[in-house]
Amino acid sequence: MRIGTVIMKGVMRALGALPLGFHYACARPMSWFLGKVMRYRRDVVMVNLSRSFPDKKYKELNEIADRFYSWFGRLAAETIWFGGCRNPERLHRQRLVEYSNIDLFDEVYRESKGMVVLSAHMGNWELVGGVFCYDYREGGRRPEGLETNDVVFVYKPLKSKMWNEIFRVNRCAPVLYLNYDSYVSSEDFLRFAIKNRSHKYIYNSISDQSPYWNSTANDTVEFMNQKTKTMLGGASIASKFGWAVLYSAMVPREGGGYEWRFTEITRDASSMTPHEIMREYYSLLQADIEAYPWCYLWSHKRWKK
Repeated sequence: MRIGTVIMKGVMRALGALPLGFHYACARPMSWFLGKVMRYRRDVVMVNLSRSFPDKKYKELNEIADRFYSWFGRLAAETIWFGGCRNPERLHRQRLVEYSNIDLFDEVYRESKGMVVLSAHMGNWELVGGVFCYDYREGGRRPEGLETNDVVFVYKPLKSKMWNEIFRVNRCAPVLYLNYDSYVSSEDFLRFAIKNRSHKYIYNSISDQSPYWNSTANDTVEFMNQKTKTMLGGASIASKFGWAVLYSAMVPREGGGYEWRFTEITRDASSMTPHEIMREYYSLLQADIEAYPWCYLWSHKRWKK
């Protein structure tokens, strides 16, 4: 492992050990600097917002953009702090994320042969590695037979190998002590799923990203008033094997933190086409974005063409 990766891991872990309140205090000036001084991707944010909300006036769009940068700073603060949660109890005590309908998740898992959870760049997607720490019911119940490595996190690789490794450690921090190894690249998703189709896994996939440039398994849907290219990987696999599909939303909670909720798309994806699954996914995501417009990753060049 390169020395730079080792050093950066140490820096991230040291920062993560600091209290969340400290990170939030640092996030405020950072948000102001990014949005007002550096104007980090401000043009991208404004173009994305204006195309997604064609009926809103410039003043309204500008207010959403300002609020986006405030949220973006908090997201970075929470993500760094999360990397220091090598003890799950620390994450559990903070209650940064709470499930709103975990019983639905349990029920669908019990009745399914496998499950694909389609999430998005909303709320704080970097906190999904704490999936087993957000159940505050007595005993932290989970469906019978569900083990830590049965939850697979599908990620899109970064160009930098160093940051790829750093984010792997950061995202999986609360379960690393359990020798967690179900962290799968989107490039290997199909191969992994087919190879392990007899095992009952839960696949969590952030599915609102643009398809790879050479992807053949993609589709076009209507999303935020724009024709949108979308990946079909998770939906196609679920449809092929008859797995359940849930939409996952991490929305801002009043008073801070996030509410993580699930919406059932289907309990048997073989009854739907991948296009129908993704159309429903984007419909649900759009409703959440319209309710919390500042809480989505507008700085990303989602609509490249």
